[in-house]
Amino acid sequence: MAEWLYEAGIGEQRAALIDDDGHILRARIACDDAGLQPGLIAPARLIERDLARLDSGEDIALVRPAAGATLGAAVRVEVTRGAIPEPGRPKPPRGRITDAAPCPAPTLLERLRDAPVRTLRAHEPDALEAAGWSEVLEEAVTGDIPFPGGMLRFWPTPAMALFDVDGDPPLDALAVRAATAVAAAIERLDIGGSIGIDFPTLAGREARQAVAAAIDSRLTQAFERTAVNGFGFLQIVRGRSRPSLPELLRADPVGAAARAALRQIERTPASSPNRFRLPPAVRARILARPDWLAALLQRTGRVPIFNE
Repeated sequence: MAEWLYEAGIGEQRAALIDDDGHILRARIACDDAGLQPGLIAPARLIERDLARLDSGEDIALVRPAAGATLGAAVRVEVTRGAIPEPGRPKPPRGRITDAAPCPAPTLLERLRDAPVRTLRAHEPDALEAAGWSEVLEEAVTGDIPFPGGMLRFWPTPAMALFDVDGDPPLDALAVRAATAVAAAIERLDIGGSIGIDFPTLAGREARQAVAAAIDSRLTQAFERTAVNGFGFLQIVRGRSRPSLPELLRADPVGAAARAALRQIERTPASSPNRFRLPPAVRARILARPDWLAALLQRTGRVPIFNE
């Protein structure tokens, strides 16, 4: 039976849904300083017809213009999508006006509802790593996702998330295997919004239908898609409430590396040396966060020494 593995880390919470064979079906990270999150309901004021400002100061783009409300009116807003990082200018959080009572956004742990949850501790064997956690993070950062007989290459762009398929012939079989791998990667890396997939050009209608059927049988969340066109391109549109794992890690690679380093330091046995060698930028990020160092001291009883 599938189960969630959950860790309350320093600077982030992390979770992975593991299947019966010990493979990661979904990987999720929630950063402590990620800003407004979906599900938050908070008081705000309408500053434009399609823009509200929370009493805490953050601006929310409204999904639809406020009907009947005057500028400056007090409203309550539910966040429906967090900010999406993009080169140059991030997409701001989105929300809608609601009559519901104010409440905080659900935590990552509270969102893990579709399977049993096992909370991991730093002194226990590293079950996340045994399931391939580092490999999933690497594919999110590099965009290189191997599958039997081929390779997917993934790019998150402002317009859409793109997959390119490379591999060995015969092309019909390659495309079906790639479709299964793409669907699994979408689930694993929490990719939503508009998604484009460039398959090899397939001559026959039956081959293109087999590719579409492989997508349909593997993706679980509600989605819409086109057919595979004559050039091998298929588009999927899927709900999106927060950044994908690749967007999250690529938006702040130093922060991601710093939190990963803290995870390893926390798991280092007390009998091991207390000196750690880190890249200068990662070391500087950790030293600039006294809250992270305080949490590390509380959890491990020591302050690490970072070598130059």
